[in-house]
Amino acid sequence: MFSMLHPLDEITPLVCKSGSIFGSSRVQYVVDHAMKIVFLNTDPSIVMTYDAVQNVHSVWTLRRVKSEEENVVLKFSEQGGTPQNVATSSSLTAHLRSLSKGDSPVTSPFQNYSSIHSQSRSTSSPSLHSRSPSISNMAALSRAHSPALGVHSFSGVQRFNISSHNQSPKRHSISHSPNSNSNGSFLAPETEPIVPELCIDHLWTETMTNIRFHNTFNTHAGCCMYQVSFFILLFSCVKFQESNDKTQLIFGSVTNIPAKDAAPVEKIDTMLVLEGSGNLVLYTGVVRVGKVFIPGLPAPSLTMSNTMPRPSTPLDGVSTPKPLSKLLGSLDEVVLLSPVPELRDSSKLHDSLYNEDCTFQQLGTYIHSIRDPVHNRVTLELSNGSMVRITIPEIATSELVQTCLQAIKCILPKEIAVQMLVKWYNVHSAPGGPSYHSEWNLFVTCLMNMMGYNTDRLAWTRNFDFEGSLSPVIAPKKARPSETGSDDVNGNICSFFFTQLYFLKNYFVGTYHNLITHSIDDRQWDSPLSPSLFFFRNKTVLLMNIFIPVSYQDNCNSGKSKLKFFLLSFNYKGFTLRDLETLPFGIALPIRDAIYHCREQPASDWPEAVCLLIGRQDLSKQACEGNLPKGKSVLSSDVPSGTETEEEDDGMNDMNHEVMSLIWSEDLRVQDVRRLLQSAHPVRVNVVQYPELSDHEFIEEKENRLLQLCQRTMALPVGRGMFTLFSYHPVPTEPLPIPKLNLTGRAPPRNTTVDLNSGNIDVPPNMTSWASFHNGVAAGLKIAPASQIDSAWIVYNKPKHAELANEYAGFLMALGLNGHLTKLATLNIHDYLTKGHEMTSIGLLLGVSAAKLGTMDMSITRLLSIHIPALLPPTSTELDVPHNVQVAAVVGIGLVYQGTAHRHTAEVLLAEIGRPPGPEMEYCTDRESYSLAAGLALGMVCLGHGSNLIGMSDLNVPEQLYQYMVGGHRRFQTGMHREKHKSPSYQIKEGDTINVDVTCPGATLALAMIYLKTNNRSIADWLRAPDTMYLLDFVKPEFLLLRTLARCLILWDDILPNSKWVDSNVPQIIRENSISLSEIELPCSEDLNLETLSQAHVYIIAGACLSLGFRFAGSENLSAFNCLHKFAKDFMTYLSAPNASVTGPYNLETCLSVVLLSLAMVMAGSGNLKVLQLCRFLHMKTGGEMNYGFHLAHHMALGLLFLGGGRYSLSTSNSSIAALLCALYPHFPAHSTDNRYHLQALRHLYVLAAEPRLLVPVDVDTNTPCYALLEVTYKGTQWYEQTKEELMAPTLLPELHLLKQIKVKGPRYWELLIDLSKGTQHLKSILSKDGVLYVKLRAGQLSYKEDPMGWQSLLAQTVANRNSEARAFKPETISAFTSDPALLSFADYFCKPTVNMGQKQEILDLFSSVLYECVTQETPEMLPAYIAMDQAIRRLGRREMSETSELWQIKLVLEFFSSRSHQERLQNHPKRGLFMNSEFLPVVKCTIDNTLDQWLQAGGDMCVHAYLSGQPLEESQLSMLACFLVYHSVPAPRHLPPIGLEGSTSFAELLFKFKQLKMPVRALLRLAPLLLGNPQPMVM
Repeated sequence: MFSMLHPLDEITPLVCKSGSIFGSSRVQYVVDHAMKIVFLNTDPSIVMTYDAVQNVHSVWTLRRVKSEEENVVLKFSEQGGTPQNVATSSSLTAHLRSLSKGDSPVTSPFQNYSSIHSQSRSTSSPSLHSRSPSISNMAALSRAHSPALGVHSFSGVQRFNISSHNQSPKRHSISHSPNSNSNGSFLAPETEPIVPELCIDHLWTETMTNIRFHNTFNTHAGCCMYQVSFFILLFSCVKFQESNDKTQLIFGSVTNIPAKDAAPVEKIDTMLVLEGSGNLVLYTGVVRVGKVFIPGLPAPSLTMSNTMPRPSTPLDGVSTPKPLSKLLGSLDEVVLLSPVPELRDSSKLHDSLYNEDCTFQQLGTYIHSIRDPVHNRVTLELSNGSMVRITIPEIATSELVQTCLQAIKCILPKEIAVQMLVKWYNVHSAPGGPSYHSEWNLFVTCLMNMMGYNTDRLAWTRNFDFEGSLSPVIAPKKARPSETGSDDVNGNICSFFFTQLYFLKNYFVGTYHNLITHSIDDRQWDSPLSPSLFFFRNKTVLLMNIFIPVSYQDNCNSGKSKLKFFLLSFNYKGFTLRDLETLPFGIALPIRDAIYHCREQPASDWPEAVCLLIGRQDLSKQACEGNLPKGKSVLSSDVPSGTETEEEDDGMNDMNHEVMSLIWSEDLRVQDVRRLLQSAHPVRVNVVQYPELSDHEFIEEKENRLLQLCQRTMALPVGRGMFTLFSYHPVPTEPLPIPKLNLTGRAPPRNTTVDLNSGNIDVPPNMTSWASFHNGVAAGLKIAPASQIDSAWIVYNKPKHAELANEYAGFLMALGLNGHLTKLATLNIHDYLTKGHEMTSIGLLLGVSAAKLGTMDMSITRLLSIHIPALLPPTSTELDVPHNVQVAAVVGIGLVYQGTAHRHTAEVLLAEIGRPPGPEMEYCTDRESYSLAAGLALGMVCLGHGSNLIGMSDLNVPEQLYQYMVGGHRRFQTGMHREKHKSPSYQIKEGDTINVDVTCPGATLALAMIYLKTNNRSIADWLRAPDTMYLLDFVKPEFLLLRTLARCLILWDDILPNSKWVDSNVPQIIRENSISLSEIELPCSEDLNLETLSQAHVYIIAGACLSLGFRFAGSENLSAFNCLHKFAKDFMTYLSAPNASVTGPYNLETCLSVVLLSLAMVMAGSGNLKVLQLCRFLHMKTGGEMNYGFHLAHHMALGLLFLGGGRYSLSTSNSSIAALLCALYPHFPAHSTDNRYHLQALRHLYVLAAEPRLLVPVDVDTNTPCYALLEVTYKGTQWYEQTKEELMAPTLLPELHLLKQIKVKGPRYWELLIDLSKGTQHLKSILSKDGVLYVKLRAGQLSYKEDPMGWQSLLAQTVANRNSEARAFKPETISAFTSDPALLSFADYFCKPTVNMGQKQEILDLFSSVLYECVTQETPEMLPAYIAMDQAIRRLGRREMSETSELWQIKLVLEFFSSRSHQERLQNHPKRGLFMNSEFLPVVKCTIDNTLDQWLQAGGDMCVHAYLSGQPLEESQLSMLACFLVYHSVPAPRHLPPIGLEGSTSFAELLFKFKQLKMPVRALLRLAPLLLGNPQPMVM
């Protein structure tokens, strides 16, 4: 036999393991030709086989082969001692070889080895016909007892023994095929044997049989009662069940059932059996349920005599338990079950084989077989060839009855439960059975009948309306003699029910008392007893296990955690608030109290159902949202894109103004930012026409002015992309709206249009190409990462006009940055790249690289390598790749391999930084941007690795970078591209020295990124600014900015947010000789170059400020802000200073832009007003040195300040700093097409550093954003200790790794704690879904928006005592406290005064007081308890209390609130709200005491005395006596001390006697007058 675990796997031989006669187990291949698999089952994993020779069935466990068994089999197959062993392995391999060639044998290869060997070319041997030893041994033993089979018994054992070689030659010659080649197997080469995968373990073999196998299936017995299964053979049922530890199956008795066919009915765990007489009978296990009657088909039992023995009688002497035999003997009145009764859904004939006029009344038509069982439906095949599909009725249709049956199965012993279920099924499924509505009544009647009651006489069941005729089965039986056994069965059911109920009552009362007094110890919690709590809800018996498992208790150290684990267990058992409402108020009280106290400070990670249970809808909704995939959140803007006309669409319509109006509620800064960043409207060209200007010159003047303004307009989209970041969810059926880049102007006063295309002035070619690209990126970055878009939508957005291709290229890059480009099909990527459009290639390469950040994805690597000659083989065809595309590809490689320290990539990039110019104008233009890109990429690949660059020591990376930075002789080019660089450039004469102007920026930043945050001082000292005038002349001033920045990034922990630290980066020579730019006269010095000194000074200051921006990015650190703001103001002052020309306006503008960007980084997302004012001032500057690059920097600062509309901030992780270095590189383009020093597309990589950090409280009731007070706890660091800060949300949170916990503070909202010490994943998932944190307003409180100071709250208005509060409470105002319709109706109907109230005024005041208490303390669930207690006390006062259950409940409530644990909790939390009014309970207690004392004085004392002395009692006094005894815990007379009570002379003696009964002292005080003979009661 073979097995195959997967269709694509090889087939592997099956191994069997079984015990021999002597107890040892053997492992071998299954190679018996007589064994066939007849049945397989998944759970449990078993196989049934049939031996065709011996006619026996066996059951095996199917499992994976263990390694030791595998070794045994393989070691055995490798032995070469005999020819037979060689034949074994070679024949198998030869067969598999023939299979692989397609020469498949005639029969299936899965049957057995013998068929294989008879058809293959190999020689067979007797050992190949061996069988499992366990079968053979058992078979041998069984045949030894059989005269007919005894001759061959032990030869059979020998036949199955694989290690025996003493076979006769005759058998050997017979076994192989006549035309097989004897030598073929010996000539076959030795190959590795196939490793087996599956093994079968022997479980059971039937002892003897003489009937061949017919049908097999697995079913469960007892109407879904126990997990006991049966294999149905033609005449035998084999019972087996799992052991207690679930590790093995135990096979039991075999019961024979005469049958022609059988099929399982899985849905009700029964089987349908076709008897030889033609009857259809339903069985559960071996218990016969009843016959099945089908309308239209004559019942065989009515037409033919049944001479067979009683079907359910066990045959072959198999004994059954006594109760079961009684059960079988009592089923004389089994009726015909009707699976398709005509009163219900009649059977529909689904099969196409039916004829329309087919009837079953033809003579001789009978059921031939049963087939196709599914759930509770089977097909009957009739003798005339037609088929009928029937449905077996379910055990119950009403959920109520199903629950009751489940309870019965849990309580009663198995035999009695089966009897009960069989009886019920016969009643329920009888022809013309009950309707859905009367099923409950039928069940009650049946149950009472089984318990021995005469249901005709019971008042409870006498008046049931069954809506139709009933089966005679449930008619009350006449009393039978006891020997029939029915009384015994009924008594069994009764006794079991009442024993269980009594036990549960005792256990529950004891456990309850212990629970409420907290005296329960750990041994009781871990008790093996697991009682069920009964209570009736709408006639439903609910069973709830109130036992808390040991695993919970292990962690229970405090009372609070016990409450928590109790609630979790409570929820785990499926208990809901609705179930709690059905409990009596006294029993429900501790549970409600636990819920009330858990409501105060629940954990944020509790399951949704538990949060609903404790009444925290905010938490349950948060948990529900947390389980949903990322998508549109409650804050996502729903404004359709077409609401405004295209002219007005500025790309910022989709911002969430509701949240922004909460963040910045006091001014119109958002509208101002939108005005500054819009580029869709014409600009105002305001030029005054002087008299000397001709009209033509005036037009030229206006167009020149427009050209200046257009430099600013073209720089706006980058900032707009930052402002609108991830704010829009596109509609999949509409293209993304991209706002127009409007480069026209309007001149006042006539508003005439000014255009650059008139030809009056020279406009740079391709001026708008990069501006369009940025416009496309800005539009694409609006799309939120959670949006549902696909490849088709991306292609659908492709523009039809060629002039829009640049915008689409930017759109593609944006999709990569927000993660959507991974959905674009490879075919489309190839299609875009083959078009040869430069911008599209740049956008696509950067986009896919950003989407695959740090993954080392090979497909993207191949894509990028095509565009980088250094990564192609030296012999490959030279591709004409545009320079900017190469730059983008190099940065792409850095992104894909970020942080991996990949050796080959790092080696190539290191060489590319210093790539020399080649002949024929190769690598001669814009070399700086390529070298910078290689440096940035190298820094990204080795990001933060520092000196731990494993496997790169021979590359000398830091030394090589240092050489690129300071210059020197060029090293000989190594690697496979050395041939390319042999011939020098004909255009650029650099000699054999490194051109530092090209290589310095890339090398400097590469060093900064490799050693980022490592605090490596030796590397940092390389980057220190020169401290002599001679050395200063060798370094370009702007390179000093990069060196200072790099040095500070390496010495990360040394950065301090103050001016003193910034100035400390300036060398002493510069500090001492720096000039004040405000001075009018310059000092004269021959030794010093003042221009060099002043330029070096400002660039070093700018570099230090930029590093400060990186260090405190997104932190809103006040010290850093003040420091940077000071330097920004200083630089603005320098620009207008008299000596500004010494430093140079361009240098000052560059430094100002750098400091402004640093300021925006620190305040990212905050919308700080002072920074906005700086940006707005610089926005208005359009003349002089203000070029495209400076405008770009200023508007990027503005965008960072309002990043994502205030929802996003910047991270300071290594990856984020690398992205920001690319985006904020401090050399800005001179004009819109300038990519010489830095590729403009890299400006958008800031997206990789942005992270959502805005937390927006949303009121769970109104679903709108609101204000809420947060308490943020910072972890302690080396700079500060653990500290707390209060923030008013919506607010940007600090970086999560700095925080310990976040708490929503009261008193207006329910408290909520998010503990970050357990991990930040929960908070990250909240922030990623627009930061929605659901909060719930407490009763009577107003939101901060409606009541900023908290003076208008209804609770704040009342200053009088509690009673006057209640009287002053107007029922109309309840809507401010609660929206519960039940409470509103209660206030409306029961608390509003009417005319002529009279005595009702007292009740109305009470109801108002109770209602006020419930809504203000937020315990509305206690309102019914208050009213029930009041009603009970009033009934007691009127002496109308007929039963003591209500008094029991009140007693439990009083006991609970006077318990030690409750009092301790009140002392520990005095400010916490009261669960129940402290004034109400003493009044209740006092009223009951007074009522019972009055009854004592009015003659009740005589009644109590008579009870204690065992004398007869008056009928009229019984109810009050019961109340007295229950309330005062007076024991029964038989439990009283045996010493005569009257003999006591003093109260102390009485107290001593009652000590062991634990009677309350207050009860004794009332009994003392009776027991001591003192006529005066001791208590008034």
